[in-house]
Amino acid sequence: MSAKPHFERVALMGLGLIGGSLGHAMKRAGLAGHVSGYARSVETRARALEIGFIDSAHETAAEAAKNADLVVICTPVGALGSVAAEIEPVLKKGAILTDVGSVKMAVVRDVGPHVPEGVHFIPGHPIAGTEESGPDAGFAELFDGRWCILTPVPGTEPQALEKLSAFWTACGSNVDVMEPRHHDLVLAIVSHLPHIIAYNIVGTASDLEAVTQSEVIKYSASGFRDFTRLAASDPTMWRDVCLNNKEPILEMLGRFSEDLTALQRAIRWGDGDALFDLFTRTRAIRRSIIDAGQDIAAPNFGRNPTHAKAADEDDVQ
Repeated sequence: MSAKPHFERVALMGLGLIGGSLGHAMKRAGLAGHVSGYARSVETRARALEIGFIDSAHETAAEAAKNADLVVICTPVGALGSVAAEIEPVLKKGAILTDVGSVKMAVVRDVGPHVPEGVHFIPGHPIAGTEESGPDAGFAELFDGRWCILTPVPGTEPQALEKLSAFWTACGSNVDVMEPRHHDLVLAIVSHLPHIIAYNIVGTASDLEAVTQSEVIKYSASGFRDFTRLAASDPTMWRDVCLNNKEPILEMLGRFSEDLTALQRAIRWGDGDALFDLFTRTRAIRRSIIDAGQDIAAPNFGRNPTHAKAADEDDVQ
């Protein structure tokens, strides 16, 4: 337990996987004197209280955010602006306002206009998640050893950035600082494009299901199973990601399409050297990810096949 809480009062706007895991992480390390929570669903609020990762539940975002020293918006990206507009009148001077979305330019655009003078607005993105959602999905270890990227806007006070960084470190994360536009470009290739490809591949398999008489599902190999794990992610969140990070995603899709065309050509013309070179180069990337501590080499990537809580998929809320 911390000798002194990092914040006297923390408000969580959204009580799903990320909000719930933050609540658990704060309880584990004694990071907040009081954790208030908001969710639209009565059942979600009641369940969050029952589990115990919040101390009080509120029917409106404004009620939850009142008097909070740290406000974390844990909703899908498309709802960030409306939540920010609602809590704007009650945000107290000196408070830190942040979020957990995987798109940052859209957050600056939608939340920035609703930040009162004297409130420290520091967008953030914990790169951690599972395909699970809802208040029961959260767990304190979700952020352990994972990166949290903070994307401060111009004029951010260094002391506020340092305090939020220390908070995420205490939650178990490694913290990095990045410019919002650069963040969106990086995440478009390491997170957004893989999810989009997974959705598309699983969608194609779904179309083939009738043709193959259910053999696609029956004989699914580990490669396809990993795609289905990504494709099981929250549809609302990923719809919002695509709509709010359009340009970087389209750029990465264009590059991917060019590389796919080159791969088709190599297969068509039997260019074994080109295929071998590609597969060797990509294998090295996998090894570098393991060496960097961002995954392990264990069978099935160390995931429990009955209840995978591998924190390597991006922030499904």
